[in-house]
Amino acid sequence: MSLIRVQNLSRRYQMGSETIHALRDVSLEIARGEYVAIMGPSGSGKSTLMNLIGCLDTPTSGKYELNGTDVSQMNDNQLAEVRNREIGFIFQTFNLLPRSDALRNVELPLIYAGVDSDERRQIALDALTNVGLADRIHHKPNELSGGQRQRVAVARALANNPSILLADEPTGNLDSKTGREILALFEELSKKGHTIIVVTHEAAVAEHAARVIRILDGLIASDVKNGNRRKPGE
Repeated sequence: MSLIRVQNLSRRYQMGSETIHALRDVSLEIARGEYVAIMGPSGSGKSTLMNLIGCLDTPTSGKYELNGTDVSQMNDNQLAEVRNREIGFIFQTFNLLPRSDALRNVELPLIYAGVDSDERRQIALDALTNVGLADRIHHKPNELSGGQRQRVAVARALANNPSILLADEPTGNLDSKTGREILALFEELSKKGHTIIVVTHEAAVAEHAARVIRILDGLIASDVKNGNRRKPGE
């Protein structure tokens, strides 16, 4: 069974008397363990698709099943529960709490999930070790490099053991060398069985994924396995 099944998904916005067709009748499936890039220029609909996959928005029409559950008709509270349980978000701007150290930042989703303090500390330690930051657990964001901050964000996304890691332009605020290190980390996580979806407008980022879905004018323009996939560290 596919982890993600999208059928005839559309999203329209009303701006005054004008109807904006952000997404038009899109259908796709993503299997558990896939590493997928959703690529397209600004205004293509890729961010709209990401918001729908991430349960941050609901479709105007169509169906979206995540891990066997139809989430397309859920209300905001139900969607919030699904997000906390199923999806780990990684953003371009890191979104870390500036006054909290790396350990506390990673613990945050576990606090919301009601995990007790000893267990969540161990989970957070394991997640930070998993991204190579075992020696930085008590550093605050302003004491970390951009790449280290993004690694903290990846560890936080992993903390609840989500079904999907959903990364929105994850290298956008990083220099090219650090960006390659984060993409190499994604490939390592992919090899461990994590399902990773990266949303990007950069071909160099998409090349690291095993499958590239290109969005244009709210439609899937192409959906191909990536034969030119780069090796970690390239």
